[in-house]
Amino acid sequence: MKRFIDKELLYWREKTVRKPLLIRGARQVGKTYSVRQLAKSFKYYLEVNFESDRSVHSFFSKDLNPNEICMNLSAYYNVPIIDSKTLIFFDEIQSCPNAISALRFFYEKRPELHLVAAGSLLEFALQELPSFGVGRIDNLFMFPLSFDEFLLAMGEENLHQLKSNRDFNSPLAQPLHSKLLDYIQKFLFLGGLPEVVHYFAE
Repeated sequence: MKRFIDKELLYWREKTVRKPLLIRGARQVGKTYSVRQLAKSFKYYLEVNFESDRSVHSFFSKDLNPNEICMNLSAYYNVPIIDSKTLIFFDEIQSCPNAISALRFFYEKRPELHLVAAGSLLEFALQELPSFGVGRIDNLFMFPLSFDEFLLAMGEENLHQLKSNRDFNSPLAQPLHSKLLDYIQKFLFLGGLPEVVHYFAE
């Protein structure tokens, strides 16, 4: 399913001055899916889910040295961690506050490493931290599907393109306008959660 945020992730990937990326958003909006799509452009991919694999929390219990953390994670998951070749993904990071604190040190000591973190209800976790990596972490907010993304998920690329190129002074033909209204009704009924839209499209 095409998401507009994918372009922003690719832009982040190619930055010459790149900070760890923290993707914030509600559950089930597609954060993990989009990161896994990004991972296809890397040679190696290491995914850590702090909610389902709590044993790795101990790797973040000492001095938060990125090199030691990477060494432990690489051995635990048997995945090489190589700057510019490996994408590391910290999923459900709100379950491990020390991992959130560690993000700033990755920017300071391993700036060539591609690191993405994501979580839901992060605002509550961040409130409990005495300090956060202001200026050392990039934030990206992810939301449910927009109507444009819904159209693309329904396979309506041509209709989406026409809609994007029209305005009040150059409206769509009435049959196309009616078709869009029908899709708006479906979109409002279904909502924008990717899994729901996926099953409806199928």
